[in-house]
Amino acid sequence: MEYDYKEAMKLKNQLCFPLYAAARNVVSLYTPLLKPLGLTYTQYLVFLVLWEQDGLSVGEIGEKLWLDNGTLSPLLKKLEKEGYLTRARAEEDDRVVTVSLTEKGKDLQEKAKLIPLQVADCIGLPPETAKGLYSALYELINNKK
Repeated sequence: MEYDYKEAMKLKNQLCFPLYAAARNVVSLYTPLLKPLGLTYTQYLVFLVLWEQDGLSVGEIGEKLWLDNGTLSPLLKKLEKEGYLTRARAEEDDRVVTVSLTEKGKDLQEKAKLIPLQVADCIGLPPETAKGLYSALYELINNKK
């Protein structure tokens, strides 16, 4: 079968577009839930990582979130200024900065604990469909590595 570039170049045939549009829609569901906590979606992702495993390096957080240091560093600096976390250079290698939650940062988890459930309710996918989508998206992400 011959490659039909005109067909391939249609928006409806781009995998990137529904991924982009769905991501924007899902992220927008978080905004009203995070606003009372004073958090952006990206800040929330940082907290999810640190609530799961505190004391990670900036590089480890960036790797888990697919964010570069240029994006992550100002965000962490702001969260530190607000008293949610501390950043400290590692004694063995001062190029490595370790991020640790303060009590205020740990306490925020209690205030945010219902957000995953609230978002899942808003998305409205049957659990089997959501699990299948989750698996397919991680397969796509892991194929990139």
